[in-house]
Amino acid sequence: MAEKKTSPSGLGLPGVLFLIFLVLKLTDNIDWSWGWVFSPVWIPAVVAVVLVLVAGIVALINRMIDGGW
Repeated sequence: MAEKKTSPSGLGLPGVLFLIFLVLKLTDNIDWSWGWVFSPVWIPAVVAVVLVLVAGIVALINRMIDGGW
């Protein structure tokens, strides 16, 4: 019998944290700004952008060292 391949689905940790923070904010259990409530959504995006920028800078420096200009 062939194995059935499944793909991961669901919210993941950032999604779950966002929902928890959202419920706590809407029920007045925390007095955080909305920026921190949405932080599980934007922090991974910021990390990804920073990693892409660092990889681009490293590639640019590598190209400059190899004389590709």
